Amino acid sequence: MATSITGLGSGLDINSIVSSLVAAEKAPKQNQIDKLSKDTTAKITALGTLKSAISDFQTALADLNKIDKFQGRTVSSSKTDLLTATGTAKAGVGSYQVEVQQLAQGSKVALGAIPSNGDQAATFGKGSLTIKLGDTALPTIDVNDSNNTLAGLRDAINKAGKDEGVSATIVTDAHGSRLVLSSSKMGDGKDISVAVSGDDGSGSASLNSLAFTPSAAPTDPDAVDPPVPSDPAAARMLSRAKSAELTIDGLKVTSDSNTVENALEGVTLNLKGVTEAGKPLTVGVSLDTDGVKGNIKKFVDAYNKLMGTIKEQTVVTKVGEDKAPVTGALVGDATVRSLLSSVRNELVATQGDGGVRVLADLGITTKQDGTLELDSTKLDKMVTSNFQDVANLFVGDNGLATRLTSTLKPYTDTGGVLELRNKALNNTLQSVDKQQDDLNRRITSLQERLLKQFNAMDSLVGSLQSTANSLTSQLASLPFAKG
Repeated sequence: MATSITGLGSGLDINSIVSSLVAAEKAPKQNQIDKLSKDTTAKITALGTLKSAISDFQTALADLNKIDKFQGRTVSSSKTDLLTATGTAKAGVGSYQVEVQQLAQGSKVALGAIPSNGDQAATFGKGSLTIKLGDTALPTIDVNDSNNTLAGLRDAINKAGKDEGVSATIVTDAHGSRLVLSSSKMGDGKDISVAVSGDDGSGSASLNSLAFTPSAAPTDPDAVDPPVPSDPAAARMLSRAKSAELTIDGLKVTSDSNTVENALEGVTLNLKGVTEAGKPLTVGVSLDTDGVKGNIKKFVDAYNKLMGTIKEQTVVTKVGEDKAPVTGALVGDATVRSLLSSVRNELVATQGDGGVRVLADLGITTKQDGTLELDSTKLDKMVTSNFQDVANLFVGDNGLATRLTSTLKPYTDTGGVLELRNKALNNTLQSVDKQQDDLNRRITSLQERLLKQFNAMDSLVGSLQSTANSLTSQLASLPFAKG
């Protein structure tokens, strides 16, 4: 850029004059570019907001367009501290009387106490241990110098019993330290037993003291079970493996787990406690009307959010008599008008010939501002009395959810209307950047040219002024000029 002399010859403020001329030349085009950039950016933002609202609406439609959402079951228990339950669509609607006589539990045994060996850990002779869970044997544990302590055997048992749910820990009581074995597998006959073989007597403690054979369950219901041995240091059963016992409407059921899945079709019972004799609890199975009503309310909320977004982007707001109105970024947009018209047409279309044919039958009506209003009382009544008809309104190839999804799909799909609009607007922004670059280059060139012209003029004026001053001085020195 040429450097200004700042009017040394003419006395003019050349920088200010050039800046004013350049600004006057640039302003109209710059204003046009700024407005186009602002409007285009606002439209891109508005379309993004609109797409997000449509996506939320599509999510709500997806929940309404799944038949399993209308096949859910709500399962209740009159005594949740003793039993809870869940159900699938296969569960029959009705009420069931359940008595729980016994909970399932796993086996737990304390092996013989090993007296203290002073400061040294007690050791066992070489041999082997075979641990069984009912008739299922764990891998045989060879006892040798690498594991012949309580801690070593504990670790070996935990490794061998990992797949069968058998674990070991060490408990020290008044009679010494013991290996306590526990099983996570429940059910009658799955008691823990320990067989010892080949104790060579080389340790400070007898390997045979770890043997244990579970006793049979007593036939006398008043007998103590598990039994307590007379020798307090002897091995003992801490809990006997048992199956859960219950009745459903008087029918006896046994289960090797407190999670009973196959007794009531479609219902899973989770047993937590034993009921009082002769006082059964009630398990009720009903249609999941609350879930359906919740999804319908989500549909209404998502639609109203979509309408609110469209209104925000298309509204014209007056701000005063002498001021231009504030307009939304998508005022007059044909895409929005088309979308809105298509969605509203589907909302008022009649579906089927049952007791629920239009949204108004569910208490869903359109307000003056275009949003939906929900009458919860009417919705509760219709869902309770016309459950299948409600499902038919939304679900299926001709259901409202399917039709609305199809209506919205061309707008939100990859390569759809909104994506193409967004691509076109981004191309406009790129053209704005090019226009700005072109304007900047033109203005820079203009400024340089003006500075050169004004500086040349200033130099000429200065030269002329110097010549005039010289002539004036010479004339003043002539004889006829003296007087």
